[in-house]
Amino acid sequence: QVQLVESGGGLVQPGGSLRLSCAASGISISNYHMGWYRQAPGKERELVAAATADGLTNYADSIKGRFTISRDNAKNTVYLQMNSLKPEDSAVYYCEAEYKWRAIDYWGQGTQVTVSS
Repeated sequence: QVQLVESGGGLVQPGGSLRLSCAASGISISNYHMGWYRQAPGKERELVAAATADGLTNYADSIKGRFTISRDNAKNTVYLQMNSLKPEDSAVYYCEAEYKWRAIDYWGQGTQVTVSS
């Protein structure tokens, strides 16, 4: 059984930081492209950051220079370091694992991030 479990969300003031974690079980993330998505109320889910199985990274323009995605294959975990948070970053953040060889993907249940004073 594959599980992706996100953690690290919460309430933070504008300008603050949070570090999200996504712990995978049932798969080896070394064979997966990993991504962080977010969905705010009334909006579509959007890609925030991605880290391929080959180590390449990609970021949405809205968070470039503020967020960093990293992966620890030994711990089977991917992270999203979020700095200089803004109210518009408030959303449910989801972790996704996409198998590098076929169109198979898995999603976590999401973690809420709220940026507010």
